[in-house]
Amino acid sequence: MNRKVGLFFGTFNPIHTGHLIIANHMAEFSDLDEVWLVVTPHNPHKKKSTLLANHHRLDMVYKACEGYEHLKPSNVEFNLPQPNYTCITLAHLQEKYPTNTFCPIMGEDNLKTFHKWKNYEVILENHEIYVYPRISGGEVENEFKNHPKIKRVDAPVVEISSTFIRKAVKEDKFIKPLLTQSVWDYIKLMNFYR
Repeated sequence: MNRKVGLFFGTFNPIHTGHLIIANHMAEFSDLDEVWLVVTPHNPHKKKSTLLANHHRLDMVYKACEGYEHLKPSNVEFNLPQPNYTCITLAHLQEKYPTNTFCPIMGEDNLKTFHKWKNYEVILENHEIYVYPRISGGEVENEFKNHPKIKRVDAPVVEISSTFIRKAVKEDKFIKPLLTQSVWDYIKLMNFYR
């Protein structure tokens, strides 16, 4: 069955309600059939810093997506060569699921640097890109402003960051409203970000 699948990439460290608001909005208020939340693996060549292990971040995405019929967690990048490039992931998925149409989802802030992505022309040639608004500085390249393959979706502007959440947890702040109950419980149980 031909499905139009939005790909929402992120480290999801941790996944928060902002991610779910955007992903669900894309699934419900655009022509996408479903949205896959693609967990980006830790780059082995980069310093570990505060990035949790891949399986913990994937577990949290699974927990957060419970009850959302059109949201699917994905670990597709875990077995692809490092570092990950979106163009490689898209080619892999298209080969694995030839009847699906895959559409990357990005914030407007990422669209401003999209011309620096590896093989961005190939991505644009073969895929539609769904863009949600972000509050950010800088200009979108002229070639992307009215591009027929770039679909702007009037999603809510959500400015919650995983960085803020990690810092708040470390400072023992009560930030439960920013996370699903299951993710909140998991972070507490595992004593993450302390």
